[in-house]
Amino acid sequence: MSTPELRKTGSVEIPLVAEQDVDRSASLGILVKDATTQVSTLVRAEIELAKTEITQSVKQGLVGAVFFIIAGVIGLFSLFFFWFMIGEILDIWLPRSAAFAIVFVLMLVMVGLLALLGIKKVKKIKKPEHTIASLGETKKSLSAAVKSKS
Repeated sequence: MSTPELRKTGSVEIPLVAEQDVDRSASLGILVKDATTQVSTLVRAEIELAKTEITQSVKQGLVGAVFFIIAGVIGLFSLFFFWFMIGEILDIWLPRSAAFAIVFVLMLVMVGLLALLGIKKVKKIKKPEHTIASLGETKKSLSAAVKSKS
């Protein structure tokens, strides 16, 4: 008897080929037990696949969140001394109020750019496509199996 090739998904191993050695004289109880075991293995594998894909999406989301945090820090503290220096330099050529208004607008532009970078990263988060496709295939297979038994 040959061992079927296995696909490892986390802690669950799924046979990639159907087992050839089926006992045709097995009782209904044994067949139900085998079917239950196989469905249980399939469900565990689907859950493991979902965990893997969701973990990857969460990691991408965290990268986007880091950009939001950076934008917030700049928005709150505004690199006070640097911006104050720019305001003082502009004060040489412009009225003081106009110089500091320009500095304020520049700070808001930087906050906006960093927020846009964060939004761009968050939008790159993908839905768990493999899990959705696999669940669809499982649903079709189980529906077909139920219809063929009827």
